[in-house]
Amino acid sequence: MPITKGFRALVDEATAQITTYSVAQVRERLERDPTLQLVDIRDVRELEREGTAPGAVHAPRGMLEFWVDPASPYFKPVFGDDSKEFVLFCGAGWRSALATKALKDMGMSNVAHIDGGFTEWAKQGAPTETLEAHKARAAAHKPKA
Repeated sequence: MPITKGFRALVDEATAQITTYSVAQVRERLERDPTLQLVDIRDVRELEREGTAPGAVHAPRGMLEFWVDPASPYFKPVFGDDSKEFVLFCGAGWRSALATKALKDMGMSNVAHIDGGFTEWAKQGAPTETLEAHKARAAAHKPKA
């Protein structure tokens, strides 16, 4: 069965329908806007190998739609905060473009992605942290039971 529409066409179509920020725009907003929430949709093996952006929520691409839907048994409360703008990133910006489009199709209006993804983030010298540091930071901010 031949492919009639390749991944590049899908990414281009998604990009035309979503909000895309540059790394510089996201970094500037993070300094002044506490409602901005970064979401790393890469596979955990990518996070282990390359690290992530400090403060990012890890939501693997394969679970994203389930985690954002309050009707799903896998819903994560972080995605229920309508005051936040969720800015997704992956490795190169392709998966995050498709994921952002999927979330918009689900009815989310407060979602965007980073052009160039984590590769561009790191290339431009934006802050990163190891997965271990990321987990430690998350554990330190978790409410005590």
